[in-house]
Amino acid sequence: MSIKKTSLDSSKLDKLVAEARQNQDKREAGYRERALKMYPWICGRCSREFTRSNLQELTVHHRDHNHDNNPEDGSNWELLCLYCHDNEHSRYLDNASGSLGGEEKKQGATQNPFANLKDLLDKSD
Repeated sequence: MSIKKTSLDSSKLDKLVAEARQNQDKREAGYRERALKMYPWICGRCSREFTRSNLQELTVHHRDHNHDNNPEDGSNWELLCLYCHDNEHSRYLDNASGSLGGEEKKQGATQNPFANLKDLLDKSD
C-alpha cells in the first residue's frame, strides 16, 4: 500500500512542480520581471537599494505613463521605490491639471509682499 501512495504523491508533486515552472515562465514574461532582470535593484530617484526581502517595494514606472508601451529593450521603464513612484505620478497629475488651463494657474500671484517696501525704507531715513 505504501508503494501506491508514494507513486501517487510523486505524480502530484511532479504536477505541482510543472505548474510552478509554467507560472514562473508566465511571470517572467511580464514587464516587471523583465525589468527586474534588466536593471539593478536601485530606485532611479532616491538611490535606495533593494534585496529579495524588500523587493516588493520596488516598482516599474513607465516613463511615458503608458502601461501598454512595453518595448523589449525596456527603454520606457525605470525602477522606482513606492514613495518615488507615488511622487512621480502626483507630479505628473499636477502638471497635467495645470496644462488644462485652470484659472488659478493663469492668474499668478495676487499679493505682492514688497508693494510698500519703498515707503517703509523712506520712513526709516
